[in-house]
Amino acid sequence: MATDSSSVANQRVVDTLAARLRRRQVVGSRETALETVLVLRQVISKARFSNIDQLVEIIRSVGRKLVEAQPKEHTVGNTVRKVLHHIREEYHTASKGTAVVSTSKDTLSIAKFVLQGQPRKQNVPQKTTLNESHDMLKENDADDPDAFARTLKPVLMEAIQDVLDELETVHDNISKNAKDHIHSDEIILTIGKSSTVEAFLKAAAPYRKYTVIVADTAPSYGGHDMAQSLSSAGISTVLVPDSSIYALMSRINKVMIGAHAILANGGMFAITGSLLVATAARAHSTPVVVCAGQFKLTPQWNLYHEYGALDFADPSSVLGFEEGNLVDKVDVVNPFYDYVRPELIDAFITNDGDHPPSSVYRLIKEAYDDEDYEL
Repeated sequence: MATDSSSVANQRVVDTLAARLRRRQVVGSRETALETVLVLRQVISKARFSNIDQLVEIIRSVGRKLVEAQPKEHTVGNTVRKVLHHIREEYHTASKGTAVVSTSKDTLSIAKFVLQGQPRKQNVPQKTTLNESHDMLKENDADDPDAFARTLKPVLMEAIQDVLDELETVHDNISKNAKDHIHSDEIILTIGKSSTVEAFLKAAAPYRKYTVIVADTAPSYGGHDMAQSLSSAGISTVLVPDSSIYALMSRINKVMIGAHAILANGGMFAITGSLLVATAARAHSTPVVVCAGQFKLTPQWNLYHEYGALDFADPSSVLGFEEGNLVDKVDVVNPFYDYVRPELIDAFITNDGDHPPSSVYRLIKEAYDDEDYEL
């Protein structure tokens, strides 16, 4: 009876988030990722499983349901893949005891020598994990089917907490080296309102005096909020219409934009207008820098269309129904995202350092397991 009630409770939580995603009540890469982690944590804490395959299938089924509810929010699937990667790592560590403290057999290397200062035996207390008692990790125990879950769950909760902490601190980790990327008297162009770019620019403000030109990003006009926020932080800010981007590009020192999702080929989906900015920057040989957390890395390719994820906004904001004579004669396209090709991007600034577009595929291989590319 307890199993049925916990299963029903998990199903209710997943269905609630799926409905919110479908109705676009939860939008934005970071917000959807945080909600996904919280749901996965609740599902795992109440789930019953007797081996690792059952646990992986439970998480995958949740991931499939959430991704199907809103396939255009790529960070939902990314978060599920990240949690699965951490779970497999903890399971292999616990079952094989690969991280048991064995200082007497530690091999010395140049990296360890530099970190430690000199080669010496160190008795560092390790975090209490299942490594010290991995013989207790029994799968498919007929006498106690819940033994495996009961033993592994504390470690899994810590792994999920690591993913949650990474998401909560992603803006701070990206912005910590902002003063090294922004120089005094620079003129920087950005478009729309990206919370990552906003935090990055504000972090450099106490150390550098520079000017930010913000394109207003019609018809959503997110640039208005961005300009107001930067101006209130004491940054010299100029708001311009999108039509002025190419004319101003010769005066721009650097373009800084955000990303909705970073694809495996080094391209990205970004707010409408980003392709215009990146193309104008390429014509003037202006560097384009993208600020984005690694949770936006997506093991997918965009080969068939220029409109990001084929996600279109309401056309009435471009051409209202009051223009009755014209509405019947034209097809109005209002894409929500642009697809920016990798050759138009110079660098990605992430919470794990700076990377060129050609390194994205390697980062994805390190972040996710191959079997999870398709949930």
